[in-house]
Amino acid sequence: MNDVMPIKKGRKFDQVLDGARTVFMSDGYEGASVDAIARAAGVSKATLYSYFADKRLLFMEVAKAECSLQIEEADTILTVDANPREVLCTAADRMLSFFLSSFGQSIFRICVAESDRFPELGREFYETGPKLFRAKMVEYLREAVADGELVIDDLALAADQFSELCKATLFSELMFGIRKSVSEAEKTRVIEGAVETFLARYGVKEHL
Repeated sequence: MNDVMPIKKGRKFDQVLDGARTVFMSDGYEGASVDAIARAAGVSKATLYSYFADKRLLFMEVAKAECSLQIEEADTILTVDANPREVLCTAADRMLSFFLSSFGQSIFRICVAESDRFPELGREFYETGPKLFRAKMVEYLREAVADGELVIDDLALAADQFSELCKATLFSELMFGIRKSVSEAEKTRVIEGAVETFLARYGVKEHL
């Protein structure tokens, strides 16, 4: 079984990570060169390689860090202080923006492409990103049910269904190269459809 090589952390680790994030966000995974990342980070290629054996591992570490920020944001978004429609629309917007970004698509492609040789890559990303967001969503749904705003028997299934509704059409078309971009109008259509469908199934009428 192949495992992900351990990452050594040191004085310039965060510096390397910040430089890599800048380059990956602007150039994508394929377009990002190790030379460009080293320049952006202000380190030598030797220093970069002392932390990360290859670009793939560096990208996944950046992806995990980005997911951590998304999880922190979820704590603010998923609150019962607002009505379910407002919370779900905001959550759907954040989720879809990430799914549709070149960064999010690159993460998905790498996890799938490397799943046989490096199964730990996808597992690590799932544990530090999607799994944690799912847990936050389940907790929000639990509180909303307790407050009488939603009616849900299977909280985990409902959380997964909402995530899949947010991916409708656009994510698959981008991943398969059927389209190259998404308009705000198309994004809004999917978000509104996802929220309406979810609330039609789980909402309490007086809260809709």
